[in-house]
Formats: sequence, structure tokens, C-alpha cells
Amino acid sequence: MTQAPLSNPADMPTRTKIFAFALMCLGFFMATLDIQIVASSLKDIGGGLSASQDELSWVQTSYLIAEILVIPMSGWLTRVFSTRWLFAASALGFTITSMMCGLAWDINSMIAFRALQGAVGAAMIPTVFTTAFVLFPGHQRVIASTTIGALASLAPTIGPVIGGWITDAWSWHWLFYLNLVPGLVVAILVPKFVNIDKADLSLLKKGDYLGIVLMSLFLGCLEYVLEEGPRKNWLGDPVILACTWISAISGFLFLVHALTKKDAIVDLAALKVRNFAIGSLLSFITGIGIFCTVYLTPLFLGRVRGFDSTQIGVALLSVGVAQLIGLCIYSSLARFVDLRWLLLFGLVCFGAGCWLYVPMTNEWGWQQLVLPQALRGFGQQFSIAPVVTMALGSLPQSRLRSASGLFNLMRNLGGAIGIAVVSTMLNDRLNLHYLRLNEHVTYGRPLVEALMRGQASHFASVGGDLLNGAQASLGQLHALAMREAMVLTFSDTFAAVAACFVVGFALAVFAKPLKLGAAPPPDAH
Repeated sequence: MTQAPLSNPADMPTRTKIFAFALMCLGFFMATLDIQIVASSLKDIGGGLSASQDELSWVQTSYLIAEILVIPMSGWLTRVFSTRWLFAASALGFTITSMMCGLAWDINSMIAFRALQGAVGAAMIPTVFTTAFVLFPGHQRVIASTTIGALASLAPTIGPVIGGWITDAWSWHWLFYLNLVPGLVVAILVPKFVNIDKADLSLLKKGDYLGIVLMSLFLGCLEYVLEEGPRKNWLGDPVILACTWISAISGFLFLVHALTKKDAIVDLAALKVRNFAIGSLLSFITGIGIFCTVYLTPLFLGRVRGFDSTQIGVALLSVGVAQLIGLCIYSSLARFVDLRWLLLFGLVCFGAGCWLYVPMTNEWGWQQLVLPQALRGFGQQFSIAPVVTMALGSLPQSRLRSASGLFNLMRNLGGAIGIAVVSTMLNDRLNLHYLRLNEHVTYGRPLVEALMRGQASHFASVGGDLLNGAQASLGQLHALAMREAMVLTFSDTFAAVAACFVVGFALAVFAKPLKLGAAPPPDAH
């Protein structure tokens, strides 16, 4: 693999390293935050742009598809244009497209600008992982990987909270205008302070363009199927069926191409390194945990409890507080304790936090969510940071760039697949639980009759019509059964997410011990 000569990062002053890393973390945080920042404001965006619910889903889908397509290419793009110029161009493009999203005049323009925003901002995500391992040696990587892990888990968690608050306080346009000032700061300062490698434009002539096309077809169609499948009856829709075939065929051809070509766009051969392979799978599982819980919790509070954006934000605060506490404790322990033990502890906490959602009822609010969310937030810090160090720390610098794209892709794919599965469960299990409850809610039961008489009398006294009161009581009974079926369905989805961490724990047991600052193992080369 051709590698541009690196400048010597060891010659950089420590303050310069920290400032350069902080700038890149700011760009990384913005790009990750924008995945979920619109989640709690889609109704407001739809009202402003006169869009339907199906059209609104593409405000997030277009961003995710574009981001997933570009992330694996970031290693090759970095070698071509250098880290600083690629990151600066990505930050500038992200800033411009953010402004365009805020100025969108209809839903079609919004979808197009969101796709551009995801595409140009995607390079900032894996690049910061690579730079951290180039800038910081030995134990300093603990702090760097912990910081990245904290941002990677915090951004999706607080995205809906920040988005809802901004929309309530100002308008949905400010969800995108928020990026303008920090985006310009990153774009201007990164070329000055991040100088760790040189551009090599000659690589454009030898680019793996066939691999890029196959990978784009594979991931693009796969993401479309995952996002739209739950809403369109999966393979019952002809477009979903066609995209499934295209994704399967192009995915097979891409794997064959990537494993046989010398300088493939994605370094799949890095998966031969045990810790990187296990780390990538754990990145996939933690992606399921982070994105699914961020998706399910606000949905439960909105549908079952009827909470607004502000109330949902308050209910989710315990996650952020626990993450900050976990960050401080992990940073101290990681210097003295084997990262594998910290990782196992984090996976147990994360999985236990998801499992504690299972006994939920229709009365759950922020008080009942404190313990499950605290365990989940605390466990995230002990799960993600060791995975970053274990996976990328097992590779030499010459392979970090391509491998970092693959590693980050696994997390986003985990989130996309996880959300698709739980969305399908929300539809199918809701019908199942409602039918089961309906079998037991029959008129012959004393409790049901008493409830019906009470509700009918109440509605008749209010409306003055006994017949309409009886009909209203039937509607109330239906709503009650539907609410309880919905609670049981959410319980099932959290149980499924918790089960994923049992698999993750089993995988982590087989990881090799990693000593920070040590040379990579021989098989890494």
C-alpha cells in the first residue's frame, strides 16, 4: 500500500498537539451530532416545508446514506489530499451545506442538502481516530481514545435533546445555523495546526474506482433497504426487492474485489488481526446499543407518556451525567487496569442498563429511567474507549487510515441495522400484543364490565347521550389496550438490544491483551 511520508508528530509541541486534536474533535462532534439533532424536530421541519411523514424520514436517511458511503473512502482520500486539507475541506463543506439546509425552501431541497451535508462531513469522523494514534504515544492514547469514545457516544445521545430545545427556543432553521461558527473555526485553523502528512495527488491515477462503485452500490442500497423496509413491508415492495438484489450482488463482488486487489479502497485484510476484527464487531454491537436506545427512549416517552421535547430532554439528562462520571473514572483506571477487564465491565453495565428497561410500565418517567440510563451511560464510556484502543492500537500506522474507515463504518451500520430491526419489532410485536390482550378483554369479565359501565356513565353525563357514551367507552378501552400493547412492545425491543451485549461479552473474552505504547503484534503487518 502506497503511503505518503509523514511529518514527525513527535517534534510538535504538546500544546500544539492538544489544540490540533481539540479542533478535530470539534469537527467530529458536529458531524456525529447532526445525525440525530433533527430527530425530535421533524414535525416542525415538516410543517415549515409542507412535507409528509414519509418525505420527512428522508431528512435523516439521506444524511446517513451519504455518510456511510464516504466514511470507508476517507483513508484513501487522506492519502491523496493529506489529513489537514481533507479535514479542512470537509469542515468547510459541512458548514456551507449546513447553511443551505437552514435556507431550504421545500422538502426536496432539504433532502438534497442533507445528503451533501452528510457526504462532505463524513471524512471528519474516521480522520480524528487516525490522527489521535499518530499524535499521541503510549499512555496519552488513553486520554485521546477516551475523549473520542465519549464524544462518539454523547453526540447521538444529546442530539435529540439539543435539537428539541433549539427548535422550541428559536426555530428548526437554527439546528443547522448552529454549525456555522464552529465549522468556520475548524476549517480555518486545522490547516495551520494539523500538519502530520503530505498530499500525494498521483494516487488519483491509481484509485480503486471499481471498488468505490461496488461499495457505493452495496452500502447505499443496503442503507435504503434498512431505512425504508419497516415502512414499506420489506420485500413486498418492488423497490425494496430490487435494492436488496443490487446490494447482495454488489456486496459479493465488492468482497471478492477487496480481498484480491492489492490497493483496495477498504483494507479488509486488517480483519486478519484478531483485536481489530473483534474491535470492529464490538463497534457494530455498541452502535446497535447507542443508536437503538437513543431512538427508542424518546419514542416511548412521546408515544406512551405524551412528553414534549423539553420533558424528553429532562428525562434523558441522567445519561449525560453518567457518561461524564464514567469518563473521569475510566481515564484514571485505564492507566493501571487491563483494558479488556474495563471493556468487559462496560459491556455488562451497558447490557444491564438495557435489560432494566424490560419491566417498564405506562407510568415510567424520568424517575424510573434514572437507574437504567445511568448504567447505560456509565457503561458506554467503559465500552467504546477500550474498543477504539484495542482495534486501532493493534495496527501499524501504515494501515490506520483505511482500517479507521472500516471501524467507523461498522458502528454506523450497527446503528442502521439495529434501528431497522427494532422498527420492525415495533410494528409486528405491537400487533401481536394487542391481539393477545384483546383475547382477554371480553365483555363477560367483571373488571371489563365495571370499567365499561363507569366510562359509559362518565361520557353520558358529559355528552348527555347514553348511546354515544357507550361508544366512547369502547374507544377508551381500545386506547387502553393499545397503550399497554405498546409498552410490552417497547419492553421486547429493549430485551433484544440487551441480548446483543451477551454476544459482545463473549467476543471480548477472546481479545488479546494490549499494552499501550507497545509495538503492534507481528501479524498486524
